[in-house]
Amino acid sequence: MHDATDADGLTVGQVSARLGVTVRALHHWDEIGLARPSLRTAAGYRLYTAGDLERLHRIVVYREIGLGLDRIRAVLDDSAADVPGALRAQRAQVAERIDRLQKLSAGLDRMIDAHERGLLLNIEQQAAIFGPEWNPDWPAQARQRYGDTTQWRQYAERSASRDPEEWQTIADAVADLDRTLGDAMDAGVTPGSPEANQLVERHREVFASYFPLTRQMQVCLGRMFEADPGFAAHYDGIRAGLATWFRQIIDASARAHSIDPDTATWQ
Repeated sequence: MHDATDADGLTVGQVSARLGVTVRALHHWDEIGLARPSLRTAAGYRLYTAGDLERLHRIVVYREIGLGLDRIRAVLDDSAADVPGALRAQRAQVAERIDRLQKLSAGLDRMIDAHERGLLLNIEQQAAIFGPEWNPDWPAQARQRYGDTTQWRQYAERSASRDPEEWQTIADAVADLDRTLGDAMDAGVTPGSPEANQLVERHREVFASYFPLTRQMQVCLGRMFEADPGFAAHYDGIRAGLATWFRQIIDASARAHSIDPDTATWQ
């Protein structure tokens, strides 16, 4: 390193400002021998020459495209280094990274849509999967009513990852449970019996496709199935009186688990 006056080169601070590189990074590159200032003043200040600055420019460019410092050193200092080959390899890595980021972006878009819409199916898909009784306005109504709840967030996170085939599997499971409930009521299955309790457990398992359902939550749903005109019409359309019977078997199962259906809350 040669002695010089301040007019012979740029200080660390000046290079930092010119290249947009931190002083700390310049000191580190100096310490590891990657880019050392060629001059030093009598006062001990390090100065970078035009040649030093050119090397730093290349380091910054290579670093921005993702090359590690050891790889940068090899590219700069090894006369036999295959620079185009190194850059092509880095380009391939960048392409892979872009592909991953694009997939991540698409996943984030689906997650946002799921939180805002609930169901990522068009109207035709909804009708085909959920049947003629399905109202495509229901997801928006549910979002307006429950959008600030933990359960809606859980539902949205599940919805974001589902395709029409998976929704069809869920719809089939719900329809099969509805048929089984109707058959059980016709067969005289009584609330509190082992058969009825098994159906209550099956309902919790099927409903878990939307969000985890505690027993207290299930009691609240049972009340809604009986009291809400839309739900009551659905269940009573399967079998007359099924909405009330369904609520009764849920309540009986809750009592068996030391839950008072009259005081159960959504928790």
